[in-house]
Amino acid sequence: MTEPIVDAAPAIDFDLKNLPKVSLHDHLDGGLRPATIIELAEAVGHTLPSTDPVALGEWFRESANSGSLVRYLETFDHTVAVMQTHEGLFRVAKEFVEDLADDGVVYGEVRWAPEQHLQKGLSLDEAVEAVQEGLEAGVEAVGEGGREIQVGQLITAMRHADRGQEIAELAVRHRNKGAVGFDIAGAEDGFLPSRFRDAFTYLAQHNFPATVHAGEAAGLESIQSALVDGRALRLGHGVRIAEDIMVEFEDDAEDTVGLVTLGDLSSWIRDRGIALEICPSSNLQTGAIAGFGEGIESHPLDMLYQLGFNVTINTDNRLMSGVTLTDEFDLLVETFDYDLDDLLELTLNAAEASFLPLEEKEALVEYINDAYANLG
Repeated sequence: MTEPIVDAAPAIDFDLKNLPKVSLHDHLDGGLRPATIIELAEAVGHTLPSTDPVALGEWFRESANSGSLVRYLETFDHTVAVMQTHEGLFRVAKEFVEDLADDGVVYGEVRWAPEQHLQKGLSLDEAVEAVQEGLEAGVEAVGEGGREIQVGQLITAMRHADRGQEIAELAVRHRNKGAVGFDIAGAEDGFLPSRFRDAFTYLAQHNFPATVHAGEAAGLESIQSALVDGRALRLGHGVRIAEDIMVEFEDDAEDTVGLVTLGDLSSWIRDRGIALEICPSSNLQTGAIAGFGEGIESHPLDMLYQLGFNVTINTDNRLMSGVTLTDEFDLLVETFDYDLDDLLELTLNAAEASFLPLEEKEALVEYINDAYANLG
């Protein structure tokens, strides 16, 4: 991990929105604008819980916070339904980029599953091309506004389906046309990455990088499979790697940590700098951190960060969680008393874990360092 070049961070007394950010784990179908959903739904004849943008936004957030997995998953039924045409995918992708830039994101990897967007007759390649056109239009619009952003697609296969090889080939086919990596998503528990072993082998044979959802709904077995079968360079969420860490407290006082012992799996991940794409608010909503406590203060991300894991901070689904990356940074400052040095390190972690070519990655790191150095 690159060391920050800022010697002493000033107090956080300004809008964190101005900080340059890197977003590695952000789902396209989880980041729509409520008003856009309403307009697109009307065009395709899809019925929504509400046709008022404010009320619809509240419905998405309440559903995500309901504690009901069924209701949480229902939210994606509505977003995916309006992303079945070239026009719908183009608009959602363009606005996605604009919203990232408005939040200070300068590099973003956008993950989505093309196989879920074929109901109106698009082919897999046509769907990818529509999203790419939208992303490029968003980048252009941001540039016209005097800002800069760079984005790439993470082509995702649904782990409960059987199209892994087909989607892997799709990703490789578009590697020089916007696709920067591969992922598997969906129901993690009961669907190990080993189901897609051949697809991951194909990706490795074509030198195409993969990040794998693991350590969210399922535990250490899922993480192990992501590394062995998926050859994962990053772990989507990965928070349950903390289950492989033993923490002993001095004198039975839970506020005084004595000995911390890492297991073989957690040591492997930490020592090799395998990035964890942690999404604090989402992890709380989905119950990914339920084994560690009830509130955000129980999230193991701070322990992982303090122990030297390659922690990155992300939003997962901005619409459902009602958050931006700025909000997640604010949450860390409030909960764990992080300062600018911490936020800089977390951002540099994400920049270096990106699937950018080395030269572009170095330029991104330099840009972020310079921006922080100029804060004082």
